[in-house]
Amino acid sequence: MAAVMIGIDPHKASHTAVAIGAAEEPLGQLQVRASASQAERLLGWAAAWPERAWAIEGAGGLGHLLAQQLLAAGERVLDVPPKLGARVRLLATGDTNKNDPNDARSVAVAVAALRSAGVRAARRDDHAAVLRVWSKRHRDLGRTRTQVVCRLHAVLCDLVAGGASKHITAAHAARLVELITPSGAVEAARCELAAAFTEDLRGIDDRIRRTRKKLAIAVQAAGTSLTGLFGVGPVIAAAVIGDVRAVARFPGRDHFAAYNGTAPIEVSSGDRKVYRLSRRGNRRLNHAIHMAAVTQIRHRHSEGRAYFDKKLAEGKTRKEALRALKRQISDAIFARLQADARRAAAGVKGPGGQPGNDSDSSAAGSHPAHRLFGQATPGPRHHPTTAARIRGRAGRSPAAATLPPATPQVQVERPQRSEDERPGGAARRRPHSAAGKATRPSSAVKPQRSKTTSRAAKKTGQTP
Repeated sequence: MAAVMIGIDPHKASHTAVAIGAAEEPLGQLQVRASASQAERLLGWAAAWPERAWAIEGAGGLGHLLAQQLLAAGERVLDVPPKLGARVRLLATGDTNKNDPNDARSVAVAVAALRSAGVRAARRDDHAAVLRVWSKRHRDLGRTRTQVVCRLHAVLCDLVAGGASKHITAAHAARLVELITPSGAVEAARCELAAAFTEDLRGIDDRIRRTRKKLAIAVQAAGTSLTGLFGVGPVIAAAVIGDVRAVARFPGRDHFAAYNGTAPIEVSSGDRKVYRLSRRGNRRLNHAIHMAAVTQIRHRHSEGRAYFDKKLAEGKTRKEALRALKRQISDAIFARLQADARRAAAGVKGPGGQPGNDSDSSAAGSHPAHRLFGQATPGPRHHPTTAARIRGRAGRSPAAATLPPATPQVQVERPQRSEDERPGGAARRRPHSAAGKATRPSSAVKPQRSKTTSRAAKKTGQTP
């Protein structure tokens, strides 16, 4: 541990630094303007303490540039979450009042009190930062498109009875506006506004397409095997890698699941053991895993859909089955990230989406012939893993070993039924009803068996 910890509370216009000794006594304080010479001034001020470390509150936010400048100068920089600083300030002083010197001191005290056990070191920007930039751009464009579509719907409701369909496109909106003959100045103004929103929507769609292409190129350059998982394309892979960055900071898959919010939270008391849905963790990463799970459920031939149906047959609700599938996908993503890290450490160039023998499959197994996201993912005739899947799979994870094998030739819509339930027409009509599967007695199927048997006996002249 460094003899002096320098805590920094960053802002857009200024940065406040407080130096604290090993006994947590304040040694000095400095406030610098956010300018080109900010790092130089801080380093000159801190030269009196050769054995020092810097603790920046939110090194991935407002303090990102300052953290990168200090790292480039060879300094040791720690990234302190803002919540940790607030908790330490409350526990140390009993006061939650916020000001720059207290914030800076609370950051340094947090690192000193925890002895850097719960605070991770800041890193220089790498290729993961590129993926995070374009992933954020894609996410922001999606939100902007939603706003434009909502405003366009509101205008069209005033022009067309019933408005337009929910999933409207720029071409559809343009055709609707062309068919409208305004009867006055008010309707003419609304038509012009609808046409303007249509142009905005067309421009946003074009920017989204270009951003997806850049994402695909960046993901391919990363050499990741994440795109080998079913339902994981360049968009989801970029979101995962951009937020995770270094998978080595997670001791195991359970810690990774807690980080992305797919691990349940225990709320037990006494002999009563209860677990509830976690709302914690990185919500961007959780959303990426959710989209992969939804994609797998929509494709009935996927292993994820088979696992989902298996959980429904066990009596779980659709939401509970979805959460279980998301946890399996989280474990599979963690295994792929570890495999990529091992390849990078060995100095081997990544396969760019092709899973190697040390990669793990998942509940969400990898099916390269079907993708939902990204145009850069090769098709089934060009993907290098298609032939390997036909010949057989090499190596499966412990999580995937508990799942039923994928059968692409047969579409699995429900779990296997017993012999006396298979001919039941009611059971076939409700393949997704977990309650119906769990509570429907086999006697309800017997009258249909008896009718079929009687008809066959009459034709053959035998007595049933």
